[in-house]
Amino acid sequence: MEKIKDALEKAKSRAEQKPVHTATLAPAAGPTQENIQELANETNLNAINYTNTKTVELSAQHLEKNRIVAYNKSESATWIFDKLRTQVLQKMQENNWNTIAVLSPTPASGKSFVAINLAISIANQPQKTAMLVDFDLRKPRVAKYLGLECEKSLNDYLDGRAVLQETLVNPGLPHLVVLPTMRPVSHPAEVLSSARVNALMQEISSRYESRIIIYDLPPILNADDALIMLKKVDCALLVVGNGMVKETEIEEAMHHIPKDKLLGVVLNKAEVSAEDYYY
Repeated sequence: MEKIKDALEKAKSRAEQKPVHTATLAPAAGPTQENIQELANETNLNAINYTNTKTVELSAQHLEKNRIVAYNKSESATWIFDKLRTQVLQKMQENNWNTIAVLSPTPASGKSFVAINLAISIANQPQKTAMLVDFDLRKPRVAKYLGLECEKSLNDYLDGRAVLQETLVNPGLPHLVVLPTMRPVSHPAEVLSSARVNALMQEISSRYESRIIIYDLPPILNADDALIMLKKVDCALLVVGNGMVKETEIEEAMHHIPKDKLLGVVLNKAEVSAEDYYY
């Protein structure tokens, strides 16, 4: 435990000392006839009406079972993710960033759990909207944790069987949209390097000024998927499972994340108190 904390403190120090990095965002693409109504509605964040996006009401019991605590504002543990949200948004706004990757050194650290709760917490901010994209194409978990059953998903978009609008889901929160992946994808590294994924990322990141996009990525030490994606996002959060990761694995993971993109390190699966969550 002490070694993990030492490594996390190193991460915190490194993040504080990193130079300011300003990302140049591509100009927003013009709205199509298909999404013009949603674009008009999102200019007023208090009156968003998803006319082309499927809306699904989530099961509170299912969310509780999977520890998706940010969905229920009466849940006492929501403060953890609200605090993380505030810190994340402050750093992103300082640098004009709107895309963030959530990843872990190895499996079982809870990075999907953190990504989902962070996305929901950001969506609860009055002046922000959030999109959660499941880019863990090897073991997608977002739909499972949220209890989503979708006819169309990222799989269909990647295969050319659906347009983007058909794959998006609004999970009953006005400011949140989810792009789920329902089943593993063959050759994920090659897919993530494809022009189709590049076009997808460009479209969703440039459409709305208020949108923060959270990408749930696979563990960085198990394959090169995350390394490919880190080149395409503004910043990253590293999620470390308490007692699940070796100090050497934390250090190796941090080595692979560009210093100017490492936003912070989150210690997960620890006692719920302020000092157990590092940022």
